[in-house]
Amino acid sequence: MEKSIFNISKMDCPSEESMIRMKLDSVGHISKLDFDIPNRKLTVFHNGNLEEIQKAIKDLKFNDELISSEPTDEVIIEDSNNQRKLLWSVLIINFVFFVIEMATGLISKSMGLIADSLDMLADSFVYGLSLFAVGGSLLLKKRIATTAGYFQILLAVIGIVEIVRRFINPTEVPNFKTMIIVSILALLANGLCLFLLQKSKSKEAHMQASMIFTSNDVIINSGVIIAGLLVLWTGSRLPDLIIGAIVFIVVVRGALNILKLGK
Repeated sequence: MEKSIFNISKMDCPSEESMIRMKLDSVGHISKLDFDIPNRKLTVFHNGNLEEIQKAIKDLKFNDELISSEPTDEVIIEDSNNQRKLLWSVLIINFVFFVIEMATGLISKSMGLIADSLDMLADSFVYGLSLFAVGGSLLLKKRIATTAGYFQILLAVIGIVEIVRRFINPTEVPNFKTMIIVSILALLANGLCLFLLQKSKSKEAHMQASMIFTSNDVIINSGVIIAGLLVLWTGSRLPDLIIGAIVFIVVVRGALNILKLGK
């Protein structure tokens, strides 16, 4: 058994992690992939074929560099059942809040909440794809990634068109109370997801990555709360439209990354 450590400077979210996993699915004799996303490190436990592994990673153009490669007697333990339970838990939490934020966003006429709901949906897709990374089919995962990516882009484009329409034509001011209350609940939901992932004490990518993209979710939730306060203060719909546009752009960027997984 060999232990090879790579520095991958452009690996900073679950999408890159999933792309690397899928790329290496076709490489044989790999026992385990251990991701340290905050430090941009990937440790590969494998039997030989280092050049093939290097080539597969380099094809992704994530600015990779082999730091070290040496024999190891480390025992590889995979707990797939616990990973699946954990991923299902955070997937359900994110999807439930997608439904809640979408419904309350439509009722309160808040584009910020609607956009934030799509961000929660994007997280659900990422966790769903990660579930297939735990012993899943490569072909099925690619098909799901492609479908999920196009679906997200479609929803985001519809949202952006609606923002433009509301900006041009006078519309009702969104309900700032609903914006603030639901966003605070979404903040708590993201905190719960992070707690569950940390509680697992896993060093797998799913926990490490969550610390990055959950912090992004917290920023987005905070943005919607601030937009709600600005709507209260100014009596204008513009803060809601601005935060909605920003989040939709974030969703499109995430969807493009997910589409790369399907290639």
